[in-house]
Amino acid sequence: MSEQQTILAIGAHVGDVELASGGVLASHSLKGDRIVTLALTAGERGVPAGQDMAQYREQKVQEANIFAEMLGGEAIVFDYQDGELPDTEQVRMEVCDVIRRVKPNVIITHWKNSMHKDHALTHHIVNDARFYASMPTIERELPNHFAAKLYYSENWEDAVDYVPYVYVDFDQAAFDLWIEALSKHWFVTGSKSFKYLDYYKALAVVRGCEARKTYAEAFMVPAETMKIRQSSLL
Repeated sequence: MSEQQTILAIGAHVGDVELASGGVLASHSLKGDRIVTLALTAGERGVPAGQDMAQYREQKVQEANIFAEMLGGEAIVFDYQDGELPDTEQVRMEVCDVIRRVKPNVIITHWKNSMHKDHALTHHIVNDARFYASMPTIERELPNHFAAKLYYSENWEDAVDYVPYVYVDFDQAAFDLWIEALSKHWFVTGSKSFKYLDYYKALAVVRGCEARKTYAEAFMVPAETMKIRQSSLL
C-alpha cells in the first residue's frame, strides 16, 4: 500500500476549492489520503436575501466542516472578511503556519487572474506562504516544510489566460462523494446568480472527455515547472 499523501486546498472563500477541485479531493480521500481545506474568508457576502450575514458566516464555516468531514479530512477557515482579504505579510505568515502544521505534499489554490479580488490575492498569498514555509531561516513556531507540488484549479471566475495543463481523472464513486458533499453548501444548490452545481458537474464530464476518462478536473502549474522530461522524441 502506498504511503498516505496530504493535500492542502486553499481558497479565498468557503466553497472555492470544494467546487473547483472537489472531485480530485474526493478521489484522493477514497484512496486513503489526507484532505485539508483552508478558506481565507468564509465567503459570507453571498448571504441569502433576508438572512443575517454573521449567521451566514457561521453556516458557511459549518458547511466547510461538513464537506471536509465527509472526505475524512479537516477544514480551516480564517477570520478575514469576504471581499476585504488584506494584502499583508501577516496573512502570508498565517498561511505559512498552516502549511508547516499540515505538512502537505500538494497544495492547490487559485489561478493568478480573476474577476474576484480575493481569488487573485489568494494566489499570491499562497505562493509566498509556500516559499516562507519552506525556508528554515524563517523562524516560526513550527519547523520548515516544503510542499513539493503546487497546482492551480479551474474556477469559472478565474478564467482569464487559464489553459488546462494537467488533467486528473476520477471514478464514479469519487464523483458521487464529491457531489453529495458539495450539495451541503447552500450557495451551490440555492444561488440564483450562477448554476454552480450544473456548471462544475458538466465541467468534470468535459474534462473527462478530453482526458479520455469518465470524469476529470484540470489544473495549471507554475510556469517554472512546465517541463516534460524525456530522453527521446519517440
